[in-house]
Amino acid sequence: MNSEAVNALIAKNPTLKASKAKLEAMKAGSYVIHNSWGFGQIKSYNEGSQRLIIDFLEKKGHSMDPAFCVNTMQVLNEKHLLVRKQTEAATINKLITEAPAELIVEALKSYPNHATTAIDLELTLAQVVGQPAFKKWWTAAKKAIARDPRIVIPEKKTECYILREVPIAAEDEIEDDFNATRSARRRIALAEELLHTLTASKNTKKDVSKVLDAVTEAVKSSNQLDSAQKLYGAHIRDSLARHAGVDVTTLEPSQGALVANQRELGSIAEKIPVQFQGKFLDLVKETHPGDYIEITFGLLKNSQGKFTTECINFLVENEQSQKLAETLKRWQTEQNLRAPVLQWIIKNRNSKKFAKLLQDLIAPRLLSSIFYAIDYEALQAASARRIPLAEMLSDDLELIGDLLREADPETARDLASALLLNQGFEELTKKSLLARFIKIFPAIQSLVASDAESKEEQLLVSRESYERKREEYETIKSKKIPENSRAIAAAREHGDLKENSEYKMAKQDQQVLMAQKAQLEKEIGRARITDFTEATTDQVSVGSVVDVKTASGKNASYTILGAWDSIPEQNIIAYKTPLGLALLSKKVGDTITVKIGNAEETYTVTAISRYVDAK
Repeated sequence: MNSEAVNALIAKNPTLKASKAKLEAMKAGSYVIHNSWGFGQIKSYNEGSQRLIIDFLEKKGHSMDPAFCVNTMQVLNEKHLLVRKQTEAATINKLITEAPAELIVEALKSYPNHATTAIDLELTLAQVVGQPAFKKWWTAAKKAIARDPRIVIPEKKTECYILREVPIAAEDEIEDDFNATRSARRRIALAEELLHTLTASKNTKKDVSKVLDAVTEAVKSSNQLDSAQKLYGAHIRDSLARHAGVDVTTLEPSQGALVANQRELGSIAEKIPVQFQGKFLDLVKETHPGDYIEITFGLLKNSQGKFTTECINFLVENEQSQKLAETLKRWQTEQNLRAPVLQWIIKNRNSKKFAKLLQDLIAPRLLSSIFYAIDYEALQAASARRIPLAEMLSDDLELIGDLLREADPETARDLASALLLNQGFEELTKKSLLARFIKIFPAIQSLVASDAESKEEQLLVSRESYERKREEYETIKSKKIPENSRAIAAAREHGDLKENSEYKMAKQDQQVLMAQKAQLEKEIGRARITDFTEATTDQVSVGSVVDVKTASGKNASYTILGAWDSIPEQNIIAYKTPLGLALLSKKVGDTITVKIGNAEETYTVTAISRYVDAK
């Protein structure tokens, strides 16, 4: 907008006077971020209607009131990354792939005082990099940023990233942070970060004696640390000692002493960092030479995530493959195979290293164990959360076939029944999994039919409307719900939830989306696709074209199609509508009366033809 247009707006609405500079910045060609519409570009200003015309990513040529935009839209300067993504795409893309730290520096340069909050920076970078790739990119980028002396990294998302005027060596910054905190846990984390930085920079001359003394004292006497944190702290302490040329055998307590109490090993294993799990098992062997094998089996039984793999590799490396195979089989018989171990078996059933060890387990009984573990986890869950083992069963298209290879029809039918009763699967997933059963054992189809009869009436639908419904469901499940979850997480970062309107709105949206998802699942689960070829001309059915005459003598023709196929303006009606239901099963000459609103209308059937013949 030019000055004359801005003055005209202010004359009409004097409260805009304080926003004159912002209004003048709303010029054609300027890039903007709107609270609701996101990133866009002002294309023009219509002086007649006094409205901006803006192209947003999801809506082109959107008309907006500048007075409203003053508080809801930010005009971006030409150095902002989102603007440069449009004007200097090649340069920005090169920074994304080759120099992430430099990209952050360029981003910070565009802000006043060269600083912005972590929340704002991440939201901007997610748009610049692209949401699908952002999470993986940002994980790698943060490592590069940590080594860049120009950037101050905040501890919390509500604090700011800052571009320094004078760069500071990363190791000096870490040491300053170390000296500024009295938290034993924070000091151990910073000591580890210091070690990584010194290793990356190949700085062997840095004096770490003060840091070493403080970590040694924390491990020895701090009451802030639990057993797992003390053990990992001792590991970091010993690594610092080697860097400083100090004999680790002189430091107390030793790592061995911290794992000497066998009763604490389970709780330690649950909390130690992933990168320390292998070293932890070596310590168990070193400190419990007579019974470390039994201890490891005990740890494996209750293991989680990568520690499951570490325990199994450790047992194999210590020549316990035969005992491992026997133990897994015994746990299966006792229904003691837990989800993480089952996941490991599924992942490794065809691997060269473990296929022979697992061959006796790949049988119908294992599928029963999988269903049991999924059902157990679903019943224990306080809310509808994802169950990784259930997702793995659904995603691995070969798994059910592998497990049923040696099954007899009765066993397969029992397993299919167990699937139908399982609490850990959505109805659509059950149908997909049952289809894999039926492919191997066609007789199971009768079980599915029997189950369907016990549920709500099926909906007859066309393939086109079914695909539309599926697309709507996938959009809600895969796009809208994850977007809403991110919005809730971002809103939660803004502070007090009682006074946080953005959080409340996002939670309300969540309830609506989850209700829509549940309803769509129910509808799609009841759907049966038809091509309408079963319709006849003897009586009205789904797929009929019905000619009728009203009591007043008017003629009309209605096409009766599936439950989701109504196009009223073309006289195409769903068989579930009042008129559709009234016409079903009627023959030529039959008369019906239908109440529509407060009025009643009488129709007489004059002819019946088939929709498929008229296409």
